[in-house]
Amino acid sequence: MDRLTAMRVFAEVAASGSFTVTADRLDMSRAMVTRYVAELEQWLGARLLQRTTRRVSLTDAGESCLRRAQQMLALSEDLQEETARSSGGELRGQLRLTCSLSFGYAQLVEALGAFLALHPHLRLDLNVGDSALNLVEARVDLAIRISAEPDPLLIARPLALCESVLAASPDYLARQGVPTVPADLARHACLSHAHVGKTLWTLRQGEQAVAQAVATRFSANDAMVLMRAAVAGQGIAMLPTYLAAPALRAGHLQAVLPDWQPPVLNIQALYPSRRHLSPAVRALLDFLVQHFQTATW
Repeated sequence: MDRLTAMRVFAEVAASGSFTVTADRLDMSRAMVTRYVAELEQWLGARLLQRTTRRVSLTDAGESCLRRAQQMLALSEDLQEETARSSGGELRGQLRLTCSLSFGYAQLVEALGAFLALHPHLRLDLNVGDSALNLVEARVDLAIRISAEPDPLLIARPLALCESVLAASPDYLARQGVPTVPADLARHACLSHAHVGKTLWTLRQGEQAVAQAVATRFSANDAMVLMRAAVAGQGIAMLPTYLAAPALRAGHLQAVLPDWQPPVLNIQALYPSRRHLSPAVRALLDFLVQHFQTATW
């Protein structure tokens, strides 16, 4: 039995809670996933997973094994990459990232493509979504997140600032009128993010700050959906400029209350507090910092 592969399979099952999902992720049959886990349990002499018809969960022995397996897998990947780098070889292996759908679509995919062109023997696995992930359990190397404050349990490296803009289609503004002060937003159809400022938008002009209640007719948990609704003339949306800038330049959207600034957030690369970063992760971090340091969207 390839015990390192068995540990990798077991860690994926523990993260996903499913043999079927693990088989899809690792591109192997479900029977092979089951076999690797069974052989690992036989080798260790302990039951690692509790199987039910709906979910797979860890036993006490499984939780202990998972911690050790993750350490050994990380050590194996670091050893392979460091050996390749020290012998003059190129970076190899797989990096796992996560970011929001909107930032991945609008900005990160292009940057990752340029990075892969420099390192053809590396593989990238990008998980898009805003849900909070345990980076260690999910074996994610980097999380690109947009927030006011980073997770204190993770190391944060700043990439860029995330500014936002209020925007609507010219057609909507022609029909409903153009707001001139924040209070005008109360009589407009507003398109809000489900998790950020759903009914209250904070705007600043110089030293003056206003918390304006808005009538949300439509909300969604992703900025791309809100932008599409705004372009379709459904209302006013608060959108990140990294996503909305092309639509603004093309005239599909028009800035609303341009003298009032929504909160500025930080775009950061987050990673677990490991003692040593692998060369591949460090190379990607350095590349992203350089790529986004002059970002103007």
